[in-house]
Amino acid sequence: MRALLGVLACSLTVLSVHGLYSASDDVVELNPSNFNREVMQSDSLWLVEFYAPWCGHCKSLAPEWKKAATALKGIVKVGAVDADQHNSLGGQYGVRGFPTIKIFGANKQKPEDYQGGRTSQAIVDAALNALRSLVKDRLGGKTGGSDYSRQSGGGAGNKKDVVELTDDNFDRTVLDSDNVWLVEFFAPWCGHCKNLEPEWTAAATEVKEQTKGKVKLGAVDATVHQGLASRYGIRGFPTIKIFRKGEEPEDYQGGRTRSDIVARALDLFSDNIPPPDLQEILSEEVLKKTCEDYQLCIIAVLPHILDTGASGRNSYLEVMKMMAEKYKKKMWGWLWTEAGAQMELEASLGIGGFGYPAMAAINARKMKFALLKGSFSETGIHEFLRELSVGRGSTATVGGGALPKINTVEPWDGKDGVLPMEDDIDLSDVDLDDLEKDEL
Repeated sequence: MRALLGVLACSLTVLSVHGLYSASDDVVELNPSNFNREVMQSDSLWLVEFYAPWCGHCKSLAPEWKKAATALKGIVKVGAVDADQHNSLGGQYGVRGFPTIKIFGANKQKPEDYQGGRTSQAIVDAALNALRSLVKDRLGGKTGGSDYSRQSGGGAGNKKDVVELTDDNFDRTVLDSDNVWLVEFFAPWCGHCKNLEPEWTAAATEVKEQTKGKVKLGAVDATVHQGLASRYGIRGFPTIKIFRKGEEPEDYQGGRTRSDIVARALDLFSDNIPPPDLQEILSEEVLKKTCEDYQLCIIAVLPHILDTGASGRNSYLEVMKMMAEKYKKKMWGWLWTEAGAQMELEASLGIGGFGYPAMAAINARKMKFALLKGSFSETGIHEFLRELSVGRGSTATVGGGALPKINTVEPWDGKDGVLPMEDDIDLSDVDLDDLEKDEL
């Protein structure tokens, strides 16, 4: 029995799995450490797939993606990012589902979304069309390649991207900013500081571009601005601290190469990515796409609008939005429906017309689900999801072993419910004495 429970508990665990591509493939594996060098600084056209190893659609695409990469070898670069592992890169480019394909062409800062089919032929055709457009632009005098390489001299970075901080401007520039800051406290005579300087400069330029300026790098000459050094207890050089608005500064514990600094900055950036959308289940497409494209889909069945009114429903939705924010880095899908609107869905999850509000977490790959047993509150849902994320909690098989049929419904208009109108009955012609006789 214990072994069986262990198997069930693991069914919704976030598993550590290998990527879909290997060194023997013609698909270039990309990550925060090499993305800027390989893609952004390159003059080549790139097709980049953002995927998750557990995603069924990604697994189906993988052989076609490999075939396309082989066909385009030496012509167009084809890469892939495990966005489940490197979610900072996925968040940077607005990746909300898998697989997402982007075309990095003449303007690497504004990649285009690939909208074509998912066969190798369709991918190759789209790549060649994009390549023709790139060549045509260059013939017309428009420059291609990476803005980064032109700005930073082939990756050396631009010193202007490191903000000089002083006793006078520090509070206004850093502490009052909504941006995240990595600040180096240095001394001009320090050998380690001199070694760090080119890495810090290159990282500043890369981070500025990849986060659209949401994460910034600064530097304080602690021998000149001794007030700042004293305030933050600087005892050695270089010392790097992380500043986030309204929080105590945090010591930077990472490596001191450009790639290390950039990777940490992108992790900090991903903390500020927007939460996933909370969608009402209006059609089969909404449920299928969310549950198949995301590792887990979190579904709430809320009481009928006549039972709660708009204010009550909005309070439940607000709790869900808070939890979607708390768990946004998990990249789960979030859905809700009204009690009675999707009876087959309720039946497949064992909710069955009672106990509203209810919540279930579905793993569509396993066709397993878990039900919220505690309160429908921030505390209760957090405990439910935390248990799932570490492999605890009981699970069951989705009724029928497949996603149920979904009714197409109209979206909630945000208003209170209205009781259905009944036709008035005219009793003027009814002989009540006759009715009483009939009943007897």
